[in-house]
Amino acid sequence: MLTRIDHIGIACFDLDKTVEFYRATYGFEVFHTEINEEQGVREAMLRINGTDDGGASYLQLLEPTREDSAVGKWLAKNGEGVHHIAFGTADVDGDAEAVRNKGVRVLYDTPRRGSMGSRITFLHPKDCHGVLTELVTAADPGAAEH
Repeated sequence: MLTRIDHIGIACFDLDKTVEFYRATYGFEVFHTEINEEQGVREAMLRINGTDDGGASYLQLLEPTREDSAVGKWLAKNGEGVHHIAFGTADVDGDAEAVRNKGVRVLYDTPRRGSMGSRITFLHPKDCHGVLTELVTAADPGAAEH
């Protein structure tokens, strides 16, 4: 089922300043950046380390591109901080269905496009002890190594 912590999503007001903090403080470098119009975010993935399954673990820094996005609404209510945790899986469809069958609400009927071409879905935080949880299948095995 789940193979690793794929990333920790951190919501921020200013992506550039937040990236600089993580670079200057911990030495983390940006591995990938993109704007996800569907989710209304500008993001930076900071690679932390490689993993046994050929993937990697990241910090995902998220700045909303519009106030009505999920991250924009979350920031307005909570301020900056940890937004979600994401677990890597080889089969986001199958694992989402497995957790759904255990009574956990899956927020998307079908997985959507995520960072770096991945496929993602989210689990309702009220069913996960207050933690918004994401399931992620990388675009291809070892995509983090490219």
